[in-house]
Amino acid sequence: MSETNARRHVFCVEGIAINISSLREAVTAIGAAARQAQGFCVFTLNLDHCAKLRIDRGFRDAYRRASFVTADGFPIVMLGRLAGVRLRRTTGADLAEPVCAEAAHSRLPLALFGPNGRTLQRAQTRLRQRIRGLQIVDAFAPGPNFDPESLEGDLAIERIRQSGARICLVALGAPRQEVFAARCMDMVPGMGLVCVGAALDFIAGTEQRAPPFFQNYGLEWLWRLSSNPRRLASRYLRCAAVVPRLIADAIPQAISTRRGRPS
Repeated sequence: MSETNARRHVFCVEGIAINISSLREAVTAIGAAARQAQGFCVFTLNLDHCAKLRIDRGFRDAYRRASFVTADGFPIVMLGRLAGVRLRRTTGADLAEPVCAEAAHSRLPLALFGPNGRTLQRAQTRLRQRIRGLQIVDAFAPGPNFDPESLEGDLAIERIRQSGARICLVALGAPRQEVFAARCMDMVPGMGLVCVGAALDFIAGTEQRAPPFFQNYGLEWLWRLSSNPRRLASRYLRCAAVVPRLIADAIPQAISTRRGRPS
C-alpha cells in the first residue's frame, strides 16, 4: 500500500472518525481552511467525550458536524494503534498557542470565547506577549449556566460574526463548547472554531496543567485526580467503564486494516 493510501485509514470511536493524526497536521489543516474561509470545527476526542456521546444526543449531533477530530488522551491513541492507525495525542491545550501562532503568521483575526473575564484578560495579555502580530479582535465570556442553544447563544454567535474574526477559540468545556461551535459554524459562513477546553486557563495561569512528566507518560489524568479527587473520581470511573467496549470496537478495525496491507 502506498504512503498516500496508508493515510486514508481513519480510526472511528463511538462512530466518530478521528481524521487528524498529530498536532502538526491539525495546525496545518486549520490554517489552510481558515485562509480559504472554509467554515470548520475542531474537536478533541477523549474518554470523557466518549462517555458523554452515549447519553447526550445534542453532543453526538455536534460531533457529527466536526470537520477535524483529534485524539485527546493516551487511551484514544492506544486504541488507534490497536486498530493499526498511528495517532499522536493532540489536546485542546496543545492546540491553542500553535493555532494562535498560525493565525498571526497568516494575518487571520482571532476571537476568544469563555471561560470568564479574568481568565480572558490574562490570556490575551500573555498570548500577545508570546506571539508577535497576533490580532485578537474580541474576547468575551458567557454568563453562568450558559446554554449554547439559548438566546444568549444566538447573541454570542452574532457578536463573533460582527467581530470579523476568522478563527475563534472556544473554551467552555464539553459538551457546551462543541454544541456551541457546531451552531456557530452553521450560522457564520467561513468561521473556524477550535474547542480548546481549559487551554485559556492554563495560558492565563488561573489553572495549572499537569507537569510534562505526567503529560508525556499518559498520566495527566492521575495528576488531575490527585489534585481534585472529590470532583473527578466519578468522572474517571465513567471513563473507565467505556474502555472495554471501545477495545471491542477497535479489534474489527485492526483486522480490517491489517487485511488491507500488502503481505
